[in-house]
Formats: sequence, C-alpha cells, structure tokens
Amino acid sequence: MSDEMKPCPNCDSPYGYALGNEIYACPECYHEWNPNENTEVETPKILDANGNQLNDGDSVIVIKDLPVKGASKPIKAGTKVKNIRLTDGDHNIDCKVDGFGSMGLKSAFVRRA
Repeated sequence: MSDEMKPCPNCDSPYGYALGNEIYACPECYHEWNPNENTEVETPKILDANGNQLNDGDSVIVIKDLPVKGASKPIKAGTKVKNIRLTDGDHNIDCKVDGFGSMGLKSAFVRRA
C-alpha cells in the first residue's frame, strides 16, 4: 500500500488515502475512486428553444408569455433576462427578472440573446 495521499475528485479534499490495490477513499465525503480510471463526468448541455447551448452568465429572451404564480401579470414575450445561472432540475435556469425578482425558468421557453 502506498502512503501517498491524493486529492478527492468529488470534494477536492487533499486527504484521499489508499484503501487497497489502486483504490483511494476520501475521509470527508466517503467517495472511493481509482486514480488510474478516467473519472471525467460530462455535464449535460442545456439548450434553448432554438437548440443553442446556454452557459452561465448568458442573456436570454423569453419567447412566450409566462404566467407567474402569485403575480397579477405574466412575464411578457420579448423580456430580456441577463446573467442567468444554469441548474439541475425541471426549471434549469435561475435568474432575476425585472419587476418579478428571482425565479426559475425552463430553457424551452427562452432563446439566447
């Protein structure tokens, strides 16, 4: 067994230790990995209504009127939303819409500006 410590690919803890042959474990998040295997995980691409890939910090334009629960008026088509943040889940865009505040949007109802 090696006394060498390797950083955890899951939580970046520097205290990953050898468990056995080629297997390391993290004492902080309990993740186990083989440093000789390719552990890169491809993140899913989030696409707008036109099929363009969205990234954090992009600006988007709403393509149809979207009703907002608890608000008296919908978000109108053509509203520009700046500095989006991509998340996992059904509503995969977190943003602040002028006049409405923070909310989640579905990428199917926006296009890249």
